[in-house]
Amino acid sequence: MTSTSATQAEPSSGTADRAAVREEAEGLLRRLVGRDDAVLREDQWTAIEALAVDRRRALVVQRTGWGKSAVYFLATALLRARGAGPTVIVSPLLALMRNQIEAAERAGIKAVTINSTNLDDWEAVHADISSGGVDVLLVSPERLNNPSFRDEVLPRLAATTGLLVVDEAHCISDWGHDFRPDYRRIRTLLGDLQTGIPVLATTATANERVTRDVAEQLATSRAEDAELERQGVLVLRGSLDRESLRLGVVRLRTAQQRLAWLAEHLGDLPGSGIVYCLTVAATEEVAEHLRKAGHTVAAYSGRTETAERQSLEADLIAGRVKALVATSALGMGFDATLGFVVNLGAPASPVSYYQQVGRAGRGTPEAPAVLLPATEDRDIWAYFASLAFPREQQVRDTLAALAEQGTSSTAVLETYVDLSRTRLETMLKVLDVDGAVRRVRGGWESTGQPWTYDEERYRRVTEAREREQQAMLDYLDTDECRMAYLRRQLDDPLPEGASAACGRCDNCGGLDLAASVSDDALSAADEALARPGVTLSPRKLWPTGLANLGLDLKGKIADGPAEGRAVARLTDLGHGQALRALFTARVDDQDGPVPPGLVQAVLEVLGDWPEARAVSSVAYVDSTTRPQLVRDLASGVSRSLGVPIVARLAVVDPDVEPGRGAANSARRVAAVQRRYALELAPDRDEVTGTVLLVDDLQVTGWTLTVAGRALRGAGAGAVLPLTLGLQA
Repeated sequence: MTSTSATQAEPSSGTADRAAVREEAEGLLRRLVGRDDAVLREDQWTAIEALAVDRRRALVVQRTGWGKSAVYFLATALLRARGAGPTVIVSPLLALMRNQIEAAERAGIKAVTINSTNLDDWEAVHADISSGGVDVLLVSPERLNNPSFRDEVLPRLAATTGLLVVDEAHCISDWGHDFRPDYRRIRTLLGDLQTGIPVLATTATANERVTRDVAEQLATSRAEDAELERQGVLVLRGSLDRESLRLGVVRLRTAQQRLAWLAEHLGDLPGSGIVYCLTVAATEEVAEHLRKAGHTVAAYSGRTETAERQSLEADLIAGRVKALVATSALGMGFDATLGFVVNLGAPASPVSYYQQVGRAGRGTPEAPAVLLPATEDRDIWAYFASLAFPREQQVRDTLAALAEQGTSSTAVLETYVDLSRTRLETMLKVLDVDGAVRRVRGGWESTGQPWTYDEERYRRVTEAREREQQAMLDYLDTDECRMAYLRRQLDDPLPEGASAACGRCDNCGGLDLAASVSDDALSAADEALARPGVTLSPRKLWPTGLANLGLDLKGKIADGPAEGRAVARLTDLGHGQALRALFTARVDDQDGPVPPGLVQAVLEVLGDWPEARAVSSVAYVDSTTRPQLVRDLASGVSRSLGVPIVARLAVVDPDVEPGRGAANSARRVAAVQRRYALELAPDRDEVTGTVLLVDDLQVTGWTLTVAGRALRGAGAGAVLPLTLGLQA
């Protein structure tokens, strides 16, 4: 289906000329795909014609596998043959860039990339661009705001670019499911383009609200570019249905049942695929269990090193692994023929869910997409929602600090603003696009320009997110066709006269999923999840800028605690469930003795921890919210090990409330230093030997770092932290 936001321009060439251009494009297509019988579909030609003939701006919303890359490569070849400058493609992922470079070569197009992994090649790439030897330049959105690239390279690109392509364009919109602030810099690039330069934005997943927002941003143009304003932005939106997908939901009550189902049924799924998890910890936990169950799998997340990512992606494409157990880091632009997708936990919206399942079913007749929802999904959604744009006062504090301090790095700004590094960076990127701050060598500076906090927009985005979460919950329980439900959420209307039932999902009778697991599989999963013990890695460096907060601490932490242990992460599938219940209870109900199940888990952790055998005493961190829990944990460990409690990190400044400064390291260290002081037991004037330092929950690690340092200063030879939970 083709729609336009304005009347199309008069043809810039006659019908015969257009036919000749189409014939030329189809010749190039045959080279690209390696088939002599390949022809363009009408919707593909419409997009190419708009770009290469009419020099328009276009937004293409089409499902994965439709051929969006063919459109911009063929348009590039046509434009280059007519003397246009190189195409610039803004692409979000290195994996996507690698695929695109390989595809371009097949069509005889020279493509190069500038990203964080090829810094040494930049000068040579720039020289090739200047000499006309490059047809396509792929850049990451983050590169657009690198000071030297923005100031030195971007103006030259804007002056010479023949076609601008924005891949995964839903990232431009903060209404989209994967908004990235760096993408907003594209608006500046659009405004700086020469008159008549065509622009293409593409995405596989966008509802009507996101489509409209992206189209409006594409319409940004120079005031004198009246022709473009008259034409408007061409929007080509096709059906997002993937006929090979077989959608289904398996509702299982416990994490053990879900893990057992996956271990038992993974081998029944066709080909190779992806098992999506909501957290990094879950990918590692699930992958380990599946390997022990005999499956060839590997974990993949944002923490996976670049070289290893490339190797794992190649293994999946070649079918050398049954599955990658991945976070959404394995997502946009990953080009492979996959037989299935399993979601262990539901994404926060139908749109993001459909993008993930859309990885499967390309080039396969059938591809099951199985969702195994969990009760803890909503907690994880809430955590990610907490990373939304900061409150106005926090933004104003940041702007004031920049105005007063001058150019400042993010690390220094952290000491003035109670925000995490990630949220602070994201906020600064938005402020940069809005013109309130500017990224420069050495950090950020204030522009002094007035800035308005768009509270109404942020509120509406939050409300939209909440509606999407409810829509995802409704998807789990719906008895209507699942494909029809998802298409409606993506504002993807059914063709006139088409049935609302896909005939392929579990609700339509096209997919039969067993909800049972064998006793053996359940027992193995139960054993895996019951095994406690997570490493607590010690902090190695003091945060930058502590001198701004009156603390003479910097560099390496030479006198902190050693590596510690926690029973489990709060996001873990096993003991994480009991820990989440413990730490999210109402204030009046959250204190008390350590629950029996966690008592046994603590004893198992100590029994499996060789260093704990050298412990000669116990210390603990005082608590005002869970004092009984912490004291019970410390005394229980003391009795079990047969060693005394020799000290506590006591609350000496109750005005510093629990958790203050937890958003960033520098302010957290300052808050802990004020709140606590080491108190030795009445019969002690020093601490010796190895001390087990007990706390209920590690959030940032700075409380245990400061406490361990105090114990070392009082004479302890080594300090081993032990907590019930790890918030990670």
